[in-house]
Amino acid sequence: MFRSAAATALVSIFFAASVAAESDPVVVELFTSQGCSSCPPADKIMHDLAKRDDVIGLALHVDYWDYIGWKDEYADPAHTLRQRAYAREGGRTMIYTPQMVINGQHDVVGAKSRELDRIINAHLKAAPEASVKAVRSGNDVTVEVTPVELPAGETYEIRVVQYSPLRHASIRRGELAGHELDYANVVETWLTAGQWDGVAPQQFSATLSSDLPAVVLVQRAGHGPIVAATRAK
Repeated sequence: MFRSAAATALVSIFFAASVAAESDPVVVELFTSQGCSSCPPADKIMHDLAKRDDVIGLALHVDYWDYIGWKDEYADPAHTLRQRAYAREGGRTMIYTPQMVINGQHDVVGAKSRELDRIINAHLKAAPEASVKAVRSGNDVTVEVTPVELPAGETYEIRVVQYSPLRHASIRRGELAGHELDYANVVETWLTAGQWDGVAPQQFSATLSSDLPAVVLVQRAGHGPIVAATRAK
């Protein structure tokens, strides 16, 4: 009887952990460039992250390496601005590629997979601060956010991000000239569905620009920590 109860409890704990992983994934943003010779190993890691249910991997191509001979066709100046904002928030004076930012709070230089796994696992084990649900109907998304344990007096932005699961590049010039490379989860568009005070549950809505996959990030205003995230399904 005791063994049966214990086994049932273990199954319940495992199921709860699985549900938590699916509903509260860790966000990993990779700042990368087709003009960066050290980026392909990190780009490869993004392919692995894209397969995980407990991680939302996003590749943000930046434009500040375009001058060295190859213009990254997926780069967006807004991605560079986001990376600079993270640097300011973290008290850093430089930006670089490849860089991975985890939940808007920690960063990993290059393609250090062990360090990345360590930080991801720490975030997966952390107590939730908020929860978010997103329901998609065509190109319309309804978002519901609920506080769990958030600090008072903060403002959070509800960001909706669309990405291409796979894109290919035939690089003809620059440091990676002659390479044929595939990129996973390439960010295409961002929009802000609204701001939330984190005090009470609230709903938001957004209209997407295409049928590409979408995720929702709940992030402290000013490029602070991402306190919740989900896929819009």
